[in-house]
Amino acid sequence: QVQLVESGGGLVQPGGSLRLSCSASGSIPSIYAMGWYRQAPGKQRELVAVIISTGSTNYADSVKGRFTISRDNAKNTVYLQMNSLKLEDTAVYYCNAIFYGRTYWGQGTQVTVSS
Repeated sequence: QVQLVESGGGLVQPGGSLRLSCSASGSIPSIYAMGWYRQAPGKQRELVAVIISTGSTNYADSVKGRFTISRDNAKNTVYLQMNSLKLEDTAVYYCNAIFYGRTYWGQGTQVTVSS
């Protein structure tokens, strides 16, 4: 049974930074994709960033140059470093993983950008 546990959300002022963490437990394959999605009130869930087992990354245009996704394979953890946060980054952020062809989701962590 795979579980994803997120942490690191919170309240930050515009221009500030936060780092989200997603720790995976259970049977973790050597080939995988892990990423972050977000959902703002009244909007659809959208992809923020993804990293695959080769180390390749991809970002939504809205966060390029501000957010960085990285991983620590030894800890089965993926991080999302968010800099220069904007009001429109406010959302619930969800960790996502694709292991053995199955999709898993974390419980979500709230990120609020407000002055």
